[in-house]
Amino acid sequence: MHKSFWRVGRQIRAEQVRVIDEEGRQIGVFPIYQALKLAEEKGLDLVEVAPDANPPVCKIVDFGKFLYEQKKKEKEAKKKQKVIEVKEIQFSPTIQDHDIEIKVKKIKEWLSDSSKVKINIRGVGREGMHEEVLRSVMDKVITAIGDVGVLEKQPYKEGRNLVCIVAPNPKRRKAE
Repeated sequence: MHKSFWRVGRQIRAEQVRVIDEEGRQIGVFPIYQALKLAEEKGLDLVEVAPDANPPVCKIVDFGKFLYEQKKKEKEAKKKQKVIEVKEIQFSPTIQDHDIEIKVKKIKEWLSDSSKVKINIRGVGREGMHEEVLRSVMDKVITAIGDVGVLEKQPYKEGRNLVCIVAPNPKRRKAE
């Protein structure tokens, strides 16, 4: 949560709140005026940490230090996130086998880097009407990828194109 989302001190609207002290121990449920008085006596702030609870949970803390800790937690969470990229590669229905091999090599490279790949076989003009030709190219590509990737989304028509999405094979990742 960002600074503007935290209710502090007199901004807290509940009549009764569950209070947690600076060591993290639960003190009990108090009327808001008494909870504010407790925080004031300790020279700290009363911060609402769980507004949806019944009664809302408030913590007695130094608000500046509390915000710093929250930002630190958010940064740590962002570091641990893994962003999965979706790369796209296009084929034409008249592509030669050698060209398929070259593009498949690139797809395997992307899959080994944990990226998903969107395979797009583009039918230009009347080529798009012959789905069996598009499917034969798609089948060649999928069999060539083999054990490196798994189909996440089966081939489907998107206008005149035939599209499928391939994800890295999780079993293969464990073996490496």
